[in-house]
Amino acid sequence: MSETTDRLLVVVAHPDDETFGCGSLLAHATASGVPTVVACATRGEAGSPTPGRGLDGADMAEVREVELREAAELVGVGRVELFDWIDSGMDGEPIPGSLCAAPVVDVAGVIASLIDEVRPTVVVTLDASDGHRDHAHIRDATLHAVEVSSWRPSGVYLHCLPQQLMRKWVEALVREQPDSEHLGLGDLGTPEDKITTVIDTARFLELREEAIAVHRSQTSPYEVMPAELRREFLTAERLHRVHPDWVGGPVETDIFATAAASR
Repeated sequence: MSETTDRLLVVVAHPDDETFGCGSLLAHATASGVPTVVACATRGEAGSPTPGRGLDGADMAEVREVELREAAELVGVGRVELFDWIDSGMDGEPIPGSLCAAPVVDVAGVIASLIDEVRPTVVVTLDASDGHRDHAHIRDATLHAVEVSSWRPSGVYLHCLPQQLMRKWVEALVREQPDSEHLGLGDLGTPEDKITTVIDTARFLELREEAIAVHRSQTSPYEVMPAELRREFLTAERLHRVHPDWVGGPVETDIFATAAASR
């Protein structure tokens, strides 16, 4: 494998993170001729099936793995690597074998081995600004993995949910469901000054929507958004560059250009 060819590794916690979060980024990479690998830490066992879709009583790990692989193929992912941790759920004591019960260094070791095998020029993981503990755990483990791996990626990024759009979503949610105001969702998302990179992905909107629909066992957060806000979320990918260190200036518009420039 040539060391001068861009390769993208996206590391997520659950099936659907790759699409609900990074789907347009993966489609952008494919359209740019960049080979992609998605590593998913769990099979999303803790996710409840959306009512009315005929999945009550289904094996969610099995269902969601199928959805993950189908959606990934749709946006052009070349390889899906599934790890064997169990979905930790949203709260409570993490059960043995779950992602949050595993020490960060242990999770990082598994990711580092994949990094050494794949030799990605760019690594992307979630910034966990949605507050999910599995997302935070995989973020911390991935950032540690790129420090201890033998192969060093040229660019490392956190995929962001913009705080300004999250606040619009919360406002819309409160209008529709006044009781949701007490949930304290207003602080979710990444502040604008932390977003270093914005990629225009409007041309992939239809493909992204198709990939989102593949994850039919879960209710997409975009399903409960006003149409215009949904479009704002899905037509640009926002990231925070961790490596090389961000020193300010105009936002980047392409992570692969950064990787090339830093080699």
